[in-house]
Amino acid sequence: MKKHIPNTITCLNLISGCIATYWAFQGIYELALLFIVIGAVFDFFDGMVARLLHVSSPIGKELDSLADDITFGFAPSAIVFDFLCKFHTHLFFIPFLAFIMAAFSALRLAKFNLDERQALGFIGLPTPANALFWGALIVGLGDQISTLPNAEYIILAGIFVSSWLLVAEIPMFALKFKTWGWKGNEIKFIFLLTCIPLLFLLGISGLAAIIAWYVILSVVNSYLTK
Repeated sequence: MKKHIPNTITCLNLISGCIATYWAFQGIYELALLFIVIGAVFDFFDGMVARLLHVSSPIGKELDSLADDITFGFAPSAIVFDFLCKFHTHLFFIPFLAFIMAAFSALRLAKFNLDERQALGFIGLPTPANALFWGALIVGLGDQISTLPNAEYIILAGIFVSSWLLVAEIPMFALKFKTWGWKGNEIKFIFLLTCIPLLFLLGISGLAAIIAWYVILSVVNSYLTK
């Protein structure tokens, strides 16, 4: 019985992503973001439970990637798609370009399953981080963004940049601690200490700022440790 528990949690992640997608297409981005966050919680615990119960399996690994592409690939793409549909543009295909992120998320997850370098960190932007960035950006700043000249093209540029970041050969740190001392964990502590004021000052959009800050810190850390 216990061998099915992690996969059940993974399926709850997938279902959360499906619900998030539904709300995205309804234009209720707050609920879409909420279910992406709920999916992220399930995604965090499925691997942990599998390790605690000693029931990790190849099918669990594959199922996890499938669920992640729904919750962290398709759902945020649906948010951006629906948001772009609100702009009056003669280029009807522009909103559909949002789904490029879903494709690159799938590619990033496939690479992660085969890349043995990512045991203690990441190569490229993790899909949950990308999903949270877009969800928080649209929820927190969607009204302001929509008033910008050529806003749809700014969003398109963001889609291309984040899709590239998903598969870029850029080392990005993970919040995994071997020890709790400052030495060796400087970048992680700096990141965590700056997250609180960003959320306090910026609210929901602070989550998008945190993801952007995470990317910047990762790039700087990679450059300094070369």
